[in-house]
Amino acid sequence: MPEQPPVTDRCVPPSNSLLEFGAYIGGRKVDADGIAEAVRLVRAHNEGNATPDAYVWVGLYEPAAPEVEWLAEVFGLHPLAVEDAIKAHQRPKVERYGDSLFVVLKTVAFIDSQTPTAASEIIAIGEIMVFVGPDFVVTVRHGRQCPLADVRERLEDDAKLLGRGPTGVLHAIADYVVDKYLYVADLMQDELEDVEAAVFAEVSSRDINRIYQLKREMLELKRAVGPLQTPFNSLPQRRMIPSEMREYFRDVGDHLSRVCEQVQASNELSDSILQAALARSNALANEDMRKISAWVAIISVPTMIAGVYGMNFEHMPEIKTAWGYPAVIGVMVVACTLLHRAFRRNGWL
Repeated sequence: MPEQPPVTDRCVPPSNSLLEFGAYIGGRKVDADGIAEAVRLVRAHNEGNATPDAYVWVGLYEPAAPEVEWLAEVFGLHPLAVEDAIKAHQRPKVERYGDSLFVVLKTVAFIDSQTPTAASEIIAIGEIMVFVGPDFVVTVRHGRQCPLADVRERLEDDAKLLGRGPTGVLHAIADYVVDKYLYVADLMQDELEDVEAAVFAEVSSRDINRIYQLKREMLELKRAVGPLQTPFNSLPQRRMIPSEMREYFRDVGDHLSRVCEQVQASNELSDSILQAALARSNALANEDMRKISAWVAIISVPTMIAGVYGMNFEHMPEIKTAWGYPAVIGVMVVACTLLHRAFRRNGWL
């Protein structure tokens, strides 16, 4: 086992970023008064042990730079990975630094808005950075989505899961995050199907705005999920992953591939729905224009006749006869009726 950096007692600046920490030895959690003591207990247990089975798991939420730098001293974290963990907004990735792995996972959550607007979000994006070493796991979470309390509780309730070590914790976190991907992708699929039904029933500008919104959120989901597929599928081949854990990571990779396929299919469906909505909107606009033009043509006949007789010329057809007025009105009615029937027959009315 490589030489570990010394445990420093330098005080960490007070903050609320430390969510929880624990020392896990032999598949169970042991009491420790502070992170420094937990690290000492774990390293004392692993020293001289042919098969080290103790590790520390520290969970942080949007920490300040000094806190992560203190943990970097304790666990020997790489400065580049520490910088990424502090700044956040990183691309999903899996990187190796010496004997440790640095994994960036995008977290997603579906926002169920009862009154959606064009500016409202449907999917909220966050991040989880995971440092995994021989005797430690450090998780740094940004965003309120996908808290890991349930993952930690499930592991602590099962000694077999805890006994898988730091890579077992990484698998549990990755499996939890990918399951959230599946859940959100299914909800987005339902949203698209609802919008699709509304478009073919009666399209409106509000429906088109909603489609644009879904399209934008689908691209966000694609950017969160897609880049992780290649590095995560190669994770089981890394030497740091124990052979007994590789099949578990392959299973997570299969689920991730399914999510990527579903997101791609939903993205293509949103394109088709948008094109159909625009085409249907144009067709409805043309239909309205035809109706307006037909009524204008019908109204123009009596308007034209009334305009001619309104010129007050002395010699006008039938102007001196008693039946001239009813005859002109009759001509107007007959002409308008014939035009109305012709337009209805051609589908304009």
